[in-house]
Amino acid sequence: MEKGQRRKRREVFGGVQGRDGAADSNQRQKQRGDGDRETPLRRWVAQAEVEAGRGPAGALKQSEREELRELRRENQRLRMEREILKSDGLCAKESE
Repeated sequence: MEKGQRRKRREVFGGVQGRDGAADSNQRQKQRGDGDRETPLRRWVAQAEVEAGRGPAGALKQSEREELRELRRENQRLRMEREILKSDGLCAKESE
């Protein structure tokens, strides 16, 4: 393989070096694990703090989060049923 082909292959498959020869800092951060990305361990620890009552104000426990999710689904279902009934003329007008 010629030198030019190797460079082209590295640009296409490696993603470390662009055409202008500058290193891709984003790619290096991903490889090292740098950046402000949240790791699963950090999320787990933060949720454990919330469950223990030591989390930030307004943070939901897992059971509260599940209940909220269920209530939102039920609310969506009830709205849909109400719209169906209104379109069929079976539901009394809201103003009455």
